[in-house]
Amino acid sequence: MHSLLEGLKLNNRRWAAGKLAVDPGFFTRLANQQSPEFLWIGCSDSRVPANEIVGLDPGELFVHRNVANLAPPQDANYLSVLQFAVDVLKVKHIMVVGHYGCGGVTAAVDGQRRGLVDHWLHPIREVYAENRQTLECIHDDRERMDRLCELSVTRQVKNVASDVFVQDAWARGQEISVHGWVYSIADGLVNDLNVSVSSPAELQALF
Repeated sequence: MHSLLEGLKLNNRRWAAGKLAVDPGFFTRLANQQSPEFLWIGCSDSRVPANEIVGLDPGELFVHRNVANLAPPQDANYLSVLQFAVDVLKVKHIMVVGHYGCGGVTAAVDGQRRGLVDHWLHPIREVYAENRQTLECIHDDRERMDRLCELSVTRQVKNVASDVFVQDAWARGQEISVHGWVYSIADGLVNDLNVSVSSPAELQALF
């Protein structure tokens, strides 16, 4: 175990040296401030590294991750990140990013009990119940779960865009767009679900 951690620290030193070799002022600028234009609400899955997927450096993407990339209006952690991103950092784009093959999405509806995470995943069961007829017409299990993943992301976009922090920002003229994406681990590509909203009127029209 100790040698594994030493390997991580060695990787860190190589990474930092590589950054300095390309841009000697990189860490000085980072230390002075962060000014990202994007908030990423993604899954905790280790195969979905937010910055790498979209080719952004540290300081360019504000990130919140949790199991199954949920944006529940009762969760203080998510709300704190959202408020800071909107009110302090003034991000212009909020991306809710799910991924196909998400274990959290499957766990929400497979009937097994796992403990506390079952409560966390309850919003996905609600999405399934509301779309049961459509989902149960999809006979392939993987395709059904992928569609549920898309529907859950769409619901989270609605949650984010409906939140008072975003609504108040729009009311004062702040430019914010909320987007729904799903990442494919199989090919590394993002699928835009075309559920972007940039105003209360667009939110009402979409949902």
